[in-house]
Amino acid sequence: MGTPADPAVSVVSAVTAPEPPPPPAARGAWYALGLLTLVYVLNFLDRSLIYILFTPIKREIALSDLQLALLGSTSFVIFYTVLGIPFGRLADRYRRTHLIAGGLAVWSLFSGLTGFADGFAALFACRVMVGVGEATLGPAAISLLSDFFPPRQRATVQAIYSSGIALGSAASFFLGGVLGEALGWRWGFYLLGFPGLLVAVAVALLREPARGATEAVRATAPAAGDPSTGARTLLRNPVLRWHHLGYALLTIATNSSTIWVPSFLVRVHGLGLAEAGQWMALSVLVGGLPGTLLGGYLADRFRARWAGGRMYFGATAALIGAPFWLLLLFAEAPAALLVANAVLLATGLSFLGGAAADVSDLAGPKQRGLAIAIYYFTVNAIGYGLAPPLIGALSDALGAATDPAMLRYALLVCPLALLLSALGLWRGAALRQAVDDSR
Repeated sequence: MGTPADPAVSVVSAVTAPEPPPPPAARGAWYALGLLTLVYVLNFLDRSLIYILFTPIKREIALSDLQLALLGSTSFVIFYTVLGIPFGRLADRYRRTHLIAGGLAVWSLFSGLTGFADGFAALFACRVMVGVGEATLGPAAISLLSDFFPPRQRATVQAIYSSGIALGSAASFFLGGVLGEALGWRWGFYLLGFPGLLVAVAVALLREPARGATEAVRATAPAAGDPSTGARTLLRNPVLRWHHLGYALLTIATNSSTIWVPSFLVRVHGLGLAEAGQWMALSVLVGGLPGTLLGGYLADRFRARWAGGRMYFGATAALIGAPFWLLLLFAEAPAALLVANAVLLATGLSFLGGAAADVSDLAGPKQRGLAIAIYYFTVNAIGYGLAPPLIGALSDALGAATDPAMLRYALLVCPLALLLSALGLWRGAALRQAVDDSR
């Protein structure tokens, strides 16, 4: 109480200080939420489609598990993470709807072109360009939604938006499995990639709200060189550092549920491609979709009780998920596998609305795009960029090429990551709670 204020902590204090009630949701907010959610569905459909098609691609092009991981994650993440930060800066200064529309057109085009690839290099290049296009979405969309809806609704609204992850993943697994088995893996990319070009037109016509429209004090776009904004200011915030680390570790497990579990079901449990896709789609719809939507509501309830409540909720979800990973990896009964995967997707996606809402609140309206971009960079660099190749390399080293069951031991990385995630998120929540209690 009597010591000088930590400048990093003062960032939190300034943002979480009591404010007059903000205005209600802006005009056209619910239409914008619906359209941006559809874009997020297409985002994850195009991102996840390759996972259910790993087996026929591996067979036709003779790829190792490490190469599959590079196609499924690293190729996508290279520019998705690097470009996210400059796109975040653009989202803070320029028209966000046009940024999203242009990105959607790019990733839809190259998702469709993936079906024409005839080797690892061509597949890798197409996936890189899908990542380039998708890097535009997160910072701009969450910034837009924060200007359409007031703070008290943000975790719930961003959970609805984040339901695009579950819906897009379910669509990719179900439709990709059916199309891949009936017509071949290439047709999955042709029929599911190119239609996004039409949606890009609707996004380009979407109304752009005023920045800070739902804040008590309206904000303008920051001027270049504004000392109160920038990555350094954000990274000095200890709550954000623990937030990003905790959710990056949680994302390792969540991404593995979609990247590796379809191959695990095919190789270890002998399911057909379409059957594995149906199982995954069912798990996402039964577990992931309600988990995402309910998670946003619960995160807001936790936040209403404790300043660090959203991160306490994320830590709880991580702890619940750890034992269910062990059940998934070592159970033999089909019912146990289905239940375990549904619970993992529910807990693994439940944090999305609360995590994004915390970043929006802590950053403030002047630099939300940049803050979300840094958050996405951290989470995706670890959860997509590093973890999948690590698991793929472990699988190859353990001899999964000759004994497919060895894949389960490589996936033990996931429950360990969840335990570490819970510790990090609990620490971040406690720090934010301490700041709130000291006011």
